[in-house]
Amino acid sequence: MRFRPLRSVLLATTCAVGLVVPLAGTASAGRHSTVHEQASTKAEQAAVAGFWTPERMRSAVPIDRLLTPKQRLPGPVASAGKPTTVAPTAFPNGGSQWTGGGKIVSTEGRVFFTYQGRTASCSGTAVTSANESTVITAGHCVKLDGSFHTNWVFVPAYNNGSTPYGTWTAKKTYATPQWVASEDIDYDVGAAAMNPLNGQNLTDVVGGQGIAFNQARGQNMYAFGYPAGAPYDGSKLIYCSGTTFNAFISNGIGMTCDMTGGSSGGGWFLQFSESTGAGIVNSVNSYKINFIPTWMFGPYFGTDAQNVYNAAQAG
Repeated sequence: MRFRPLRSVLLATTCAVGLVVPLAGTASAGRHSTVHEQASTKAEQAAVAGFWTPERMRSAVPIDRLLTPKQRLPGPVASAGKPTTVAPTAFPNGGSQWTGGGKIVSTEGRVFFTYQGRTASCSGTAVTSANESTVITAGHCVKLDGSFHTNWVFVPAYNNGSTPYGTWTAKKTYATPQWVASEDIDYDVGAAAMNPLNGQNLTDVVGGQGIAFNQARGQNMYAFGYPAGAPYDGSKLIYCSGTTFNAFISNGIGMTCDMTGGSSGGGWFLQFSESTGAGIVNSVNSYKINFIPTWMFGPYFGTDAQNVYNAAQAG
């Protein structure tokens, strides 16, 4: 089985039958470190923010388009744990532009980074956290092919080159040990601790969605992201909704959804309110299967995902 960033498998978008693809640095403490130092000094933050001009953001390629297929089998079943939920601060199948407003507009955003010397994009969600600065995304949106991505930024409410809440630089990025060690699709979970911007923390400015772990399967969920592969262009927030089902080549969950590459890392929400735009993040866009392009898959948020979240909110 092959996975790759949201294109066709791993939100990638085109891969041979049976392949799985993720959607779409150097570890600070060695090859298998689960944390990577990003921009910590003021000079580094300014350099990274300055690198991401509106033109460069528009030209960033969904990470799945930069990948070449490779064989990969689903890993072991994710460990179970105690159900945990962090509350938020403050139904079509298929992808539709979100026009409902609410908290989702400011908390969901595009993620931009450099992957092997090339500019690439994913999606992410600002969540309630102890440091008021945590973004949840997919593992392949922080690390892929043995190295962590660099020049990592989060742009909430991105809209066709517009950055209404600014460009937030990452201080550190994180992934599960299983993703770092072998890029196991069952553990395709990543996170980032963001630097303050203009003296303010991320969720003080954009708000924070809730997040939950070890929840029951088979629930109705909403998925959001910024797909940039055809027929989408990465300029607008897109969503899908429906009842989730168990994935058949991994321990993850699936949903009917036609979002494409670039939506990788966008949040899947339980208890999502269309009137307020608030919900509980319980997975992320991870991969698609080329011969079933109308299905999207995400990792089950178990204890390992919770550990990534805890590490990021302490960062």
